[in-house]
Order: sequence, then C-alpha cells, then structure tokens
Amino acid sequence: MFSQISTSLLASGSGGGGAAVLQIGILLLIPFAMYFFMIRPQRRRAREQQDLQGSLQVGDDVVTTSGIYGKITGEDGDTRFWLEIDDDVQIRVARAAVQGKVTDDADVDDDEAEEVDDDDFADDGDV
Repeated sequence: MFSQISTSLLASGSGGGGAAVLQIGILLLIPFAMYFFMIRPQRRRAREQQDLQGSLQVGDDVVTTSGIYGKITGEDGDTRFWLEIDDDVQIRVARAAVQGKVTDDADVDDDEAEEVDDDDFADDGDV
C-alpha cells in the first residue's frame, strides 16, 4: 500500500502531490476525531456514573433508570439496596440501576416562579 502511495506521488509530479498528502492527512485525522468526540466523552460519563453509584448511602433520594423515585433505606450486600418508593413499600434494586440522585433544586416554590403577565402577550398590532 505504501508503495502505491509513493508511486502515485512520484508519478503525479508537483501538481497532484499536495492533494494526495492532504487526503492522507485527513484519513489519519479521522481516528483522532472519533476518539475525542465519541470515545473520550463516553468514558467520562461512565466514570461519573461509577462514582455516583459508589457514593450512594442510606437516606439518599434517587431515581432509577426505569424512572422510579425513592429513598434508600438499607443496603443488601455490595450490589443491591432497599429503596422505599412509598410509605411502607420497599423494593430491592440493583446499585447499577440508579441513574442519579434527586436534588431539591428541581422543586420550584411559587414565590420563586416567574410570573407571566397577560400584557406580555398582548397584540400591539405591529406585524
């Protein structure tokens, strides 16, 4: 393959040599671009997920990958724990099934909510 590339570079003379080198350069950049745009972010997300699952403790409010919200009430070995989803209703869940911790920042009080006036949407007649 290298001999074909070098032969084509020699045969093309001075006019086409630059284009061939540019094409080879682009082909060599594709794996590096794939690494930085696909593989590296995926590894970072996996590492963050492992850190989250390792930091889970009794009393944390969590959401599972299936969308179940609950509070961790106890551990059942290294890979499972008990999740209370309602009063006196507990289920056993795998630690890997936790998608994230639930924060109270998602709850917005009425005082903090932005009020929308009807005047903001009034038709001024300007089109």
